[in-house]
Amino acid sequence: MLEQSIARDVLDAALATGGDFAEIFLEDRRNNTLILQDNRLEMVNSGRIHGAGIRVYTGLNAVYAYTNDTSREGLLRCAGQAASAVKQQRRSPVQAAPFVLANHPNVHVIQQAPSQTAARKKADILRAANAAAREAGGEIAQVVCNYKDSEQDVLICNSDGLFVTDRRTYTRFGCQVVASNGSENQSAYEGPGGMVGFELFETRIDPEAYGRKAAKTAITMLNAPQCPGGVMPVVIDNGFGGVIFHEACGHSLEATSVAFGLSEFSGKLGQQIAAPCVTAVDDGTLPNEWGSENVDDEGTPTTKLVLIENGILKNYMIDRLNGKRMGMAPTGSARRESYAFAPTSRMRNTYIAPGNDNNEEIISSMGDGLYAAKMGGGSVNPETGEFNFAVNEGYLVRGGKIVSPVRGASLIGRGSEILTKIDRVGRDMTMAQGMCGSLSGSVPTNVGEPMIRVSSITVGGRA
Repeated sequence: MLEQSIARDVLDAALATGGDFAEIFLEDRRNNTLILQDNRLEMVNSGRIHGAGIRVYTGLNAVYAYTNDTSREGLLRCAGQAASAVKQQRRSPVQAAPFVLANHPNVHVIQQAPSQTAARKKADILRAANAAAREAGGEIAQVVCNYKDSEQDVLICNSDGLFVTDRRTYTRFGCQVVASNGSENQSAYEGPGGMVGFELFETRIDPEAYGRKAAKTAITMLNAPQCPGGVMPVVIDNGFGGVIFHEACGHSLEATSVAFGLSEFSGKLGQQIAAPCVTAVDDGTLPNEWGSENVDDEGTPTTKLVLIENGILKNYMIDRLNGKRMGMAPTGSARRESYAFAPTSRMRNTYIAPGNDNNEEIISSMGDGLYAAKMGGGSVNPETGEFNFAVNEGYLVRGGKIVSPVRGASLIGRGSEILTKIDRVGRDMTMAQGMCGSLSGSVPTNVGEPMIRVSSITVGGRA
């Protein structure tokens, strides 16, 4: 992708005005998208993202410039623009160290490259899911199915001598279903995917089953009464239930906020921040998972990082620059949407680890409360940990028995409080796929957990 001699010249140009460290991130990505709506294929789109970003440190400050001209002249021009913003004066600039080619094993084996798969086969996946969703009944008003794949080659090199390449292949399917009774609408969405090729549909998922599942949820919520509000125990199911840890706690453990003291968990390493039954992990090494990589976007090998162990805070997610601010080593957690973004610490595959409790007992012993079968989107303030999340699929529990679906529920609280109130953790953990937005753009992340129970939390409702 880039000759080492050119890369060395570009790094030296970036350091010419006194920078301490320079880095190049070069990307070449091919994307394909198909969308089926109203029973017909509405979009077949292919695109390419190509460019490079150059970052220069001076002390604890960083300058970032990017370009889609990756010729030698274009990269030198971009490096000069970054260097021009550096004010550090030295008699002799730092020189980039000789490169040492890093060879990291690729644990994400691709069996069927999306680029070698006919568009017809991709469209057939959407047609099958669409038909299955519409078979759910006359209340189905709209079905939108989409297919996306991406093949990304990256090269990362820096003035410390790092020179590494990586290939990342992603494939994902989505199905959004709207159910209507003429006066009200309810929607449901399923979006499985992975760092895999087209074999996703042969080895992992059944698109028709996901279409039926989305349709069933939409119809169930359309006919459900409004959820009552109040403080009550809540059981959160696995898979998408993990979004509550991701948002309410995960972002507060990223160095992006911790390094500046803007997290409720800043300075709390080694302290009890959760119930003893809670162990939470952020793992970028899981083969072929949606949030995995071989190396992060600074070229650091990804890791399995235990964030919380038996309730004790063990680690933060750290990128290189914020690691310098914190005096701590990077954890392979630096990520970015594309070459147009400087990297920062981000989550990868983040989950609460399996516990020892039985799912049936978790519900049967809860008394009156809410069973959140599927979580939706929400918002969080990393500094205070305050959050508000929608429950996309919920059920009222009375006397330890599920009695009725309910809609319009939301969960309101603070991350540090909810962690201490988890009193049950189930045995079976599953993950769900999503896109996480932050300072360095939108990146693929997995969220996951077994079934968990929160002894008391504020439930927002309309009944």
